[in-house]
Amino acid sequence: MFKELANKLRKDTFLSREEYKILIENRDKCADYLFENARQVRDSVYGRKVYIRGLIEISNNCRNDCYYCGIRRSNSNAARYRLYENDIMQCVKKGYELGFRTFVLQGGEDAYYTDDTLCGIIGRIKAECPECAVTLSLGERSYDSYKRLKSAGADRYLLRHETANREHYGKLHPPEMSYNNRVRCLENLKSCGYQTGAGFMVGSPYQTADDLAGEFEFLKKIQPEMVGIGPFVPHRDTPFRDFPGGSAELTLFMLALVRLTLPHVLLPATTALATVDGKGHENGMNAGANVIMPNLTPKGERKKYALYNNKASTGAESAEGIALLKEQMSRAGYTVVSDRGDYIP
Repeated sequence: MFKELANKLRKDTFLSREEYKILIENRDKCADYLFENARQVRDSVYGRKVYIRGLIEISNNCRNDCYYCGIRRSNSNAARYRLYENDIMQCVKKGYELGFRTFVLQGGEDAYYTDDTLCGIIGRIKAECPECAVTLSLGERSYDSYKRLKSAGADRYLLRHETANREHYGKLHPPEMSYNNRVRCLENLKSCGYQTGAGFMVGSPYQTADDLAGEFEFLKKIQPEMVGIGPFVPHRDTPFRDFPGGSAELTLFMLALVRLTLPHVLLPATTALATVDGKGHENGMNAGANVIMPNLTPKGERKKYALYNNKASTGAESAEGIALLKEQMSRAGYTVVSDRGDYIP
């Protein structure tokens, strides 16, 4: 039965919510088969290339107070920092020399980064590295802001929705944050012409198998070019400090389901996965992923961007470890490429 559902998924690229739930609840019976199919689908579109993104975590200041996040505004134990234009350009220069051709500017919702400030930074990156892609992951902004940043040269925008269930969203976020606005932002990003990334946590507090099954209805509707998922990892200074973390096993299964549902999507093996699974990069690729985001943030600031406990930022998870990452991927049968790694329709 489970192989039949997997075959149907590969053929139709979509199942009913109940069928997704059946697969999730019985994943021990079909995981290997799904992984094999996910690899085949990924290989048919992208081959066995691994696209690398240089991650620059520009600020851990954030106006939001999400219950799961270590840089939430009410965490008085967080050592705050901010990177300025020249700091960011030093990271870009270093990354370019290492072979990165996509740079991801990620940060909390920090009011310092006005449209004018960001447009200046994007413009410099594009002027100095015209063949490179710029990805932003800076949270909820207005339509006009997204449009300005796109006009300045931004190519992609990552905005994880975290959960497609409105009620569940309310359990993960304070009342001033709106599920409707998060979805509206994703729709605005699509309409502005970004390669748009959505994503969700796996194993977050109060999440059910039905919630996870519902993610695919949402993704099918949004049609993102990128999907970033990772296991929930608790942070000691949040209200969710005592909740169990999400598992690598379930995260890998969800990666395979995403690949089979959206065959052309750009799909990272995330830092959170690498944090809970020492072979997260390799296992993620074997589940259908094709993107890894090594860290270019200055070493002195990396530990301060602590979204969750024990976040991986060294070894193959760091930009300095790119040789180690290439070696690991080569042993697993993959090739790390120096390429923008754009979405293939």
